[in-house]
Amino acid sequence: MDRTEKRSAREVLDDHLKESQTGSVEADLARNYAEDVVVLMRGEAHHGHEGVRGLARLLRQELPDASFEYGSCVVASEFGFLEWSGRGGQAYVKDGADSYVIREGKIVAQTIHYTVQRSSAS
Repeated sequence: MDRTEKRSAREVLDDHLKESQTGSVEADLARNYAEDVVVLMRGEAHHGHEGVRGLARLLRQELPDASFEYGSCVVASEFGFLEWSGRGGQAYVKDGADSYVIREGKIVAQTIHYTVQRSSAS
């Protein structure tokens, strides 16, 4: 058993959130996501590391050069839930909500919900 398998769900989620802030998708995938992860978003299932990469690209397109704020983050056993907001380019998100299933030190399933809204011109 390697060190990542011994991490608690809280440790995995905290590391994932740190990597999300720095924009290091590859480091996040290597340390925190199972290779066969399933992510559910907008009525579709996205599979594996390539699926996560695609969703990260989508978020960067929707919120270029984004900054994120994390609200409530709850972990119970192998389950995690995060509320978040973000702003980038001419858009923002105020209703971000992600849920996680974390087993053996890796995220094995995730749901993602957010609504992109356009900032009004100043």
